[in-house]
Amino acid sequence: MAAIRHKKLRLAAMLLLLLIVFLLDIAIGSVKIPIRQVFRSIFSLPGQDTIGQYIIEKIRIPKAITAVLAGCGLSVGGLQMQTLFRNPLADPSVLGITAGASLGVAMIMLAGGSITTLDTIKELGISGSWLIIGAACMGAAGIMLLVVSISGSFKDNVMMLIVGIMIGTITLSIISIWQYFSAPELIKDYLLWTFGSLGGVTGSQLYILALAVVAGLVISFLSSKLLDALLLGENYARSMGLTAQRARVIIICSTSLLAGSITAFCGPIGFIGIAVPHMARSLFNTSSHRILIPACCLIGTVLMLSCDIIAHMPGSQTVLPINIITALVGAPAVIWIILRRNNIRGY
Repeated sequence: MAAIRHKKLRLAAMLLLLLIVFLLDIAIGSVKIPIRQVFRSIFSLPGQDTIGQYIIEKIRIPKAITAVLAGCGLSVGGLQMQTLFRNPLADPSVLGITAGASLGVAMIMLAGGSITTLDTIKELGISGSWLIIGAACMGAAGIMLLVVSISGSFKDNVMMLIVGIMIGTITLSIISIWQYFSAPELIKDYLLWTFGSLGGVTGSQLYILALAVVAGLVISFLSSKLLDALLLGENYARSMGLTAQRARVIIICSTSLLAGSITAFCGPIGFIGIAVPHMARSLFNTSSHRILIPACCLIGTVLMLSCDIIAHMPGSQTVLPINIITALVGAPAVIWIILRRNNIRGY
């Protein structure tokens, strides 16, 4: 009973922290907006500042929602990869999903000498262009299908992990060769995309991202028992009537949907998928995925919102790339957990 009470208290604390960082992420930025103005805009109360209301409704709330979706999706994707491969360092990038999305974007941004030009892409809006998003989605899906087709030849998840890493490495090498022979102005725009951004997803794009992430999370949660069985080994999973190959395909498709859609809309965002699952296991002291999946969503959201607050450097016009902040925050967090709890077990 005491353990259950402690978990409920931690859950309540995480929910309160989530509310605080969500409001702070909306209030903090290059234009200072008081918290009371944030409440007025959210709840449509009288006494609103027109400019502040526009900034909140059109820019900061969509950005905060994007951070919530990215935090949930990347965290749960990392949890599933760590369970599937029984490897504490696994995350969606190990299957080459992120590399595939990057290849799709490179095919558009670095193809100035053949299919399109940089000026044509700029007219569509590089940060939020459907052309860029579609290319990233197709690249991620293409790599996913390649990995799934090759994985049919293996029964060992470790071999599949190695294949995924090699395919990702080959994909990144192709991108590097393409960059080497591209014009400097094309490389600059592509590199800006690789830094990641939460501020380019608005309007209908936000609805599509939300739909993709929610679908991936639902599949993940419905696969909780399957993930618990895989955590105990494939032999145990077979004794429970589960087919390892079928379970592998379901998990890969779910992770690809989560990581691929987020990478397409926000760019490659690293380290959330590795760090958050370890934080969830340490905080809630459990290996049950029915608890870990919601816990990863909460912790991932709080971490992503916090990183976005740091990236905006309150009082400054400068916005740091989100990918840099997630690495700076995520890496020390994992080191702290290892040193404090020696908690990188459970595989």
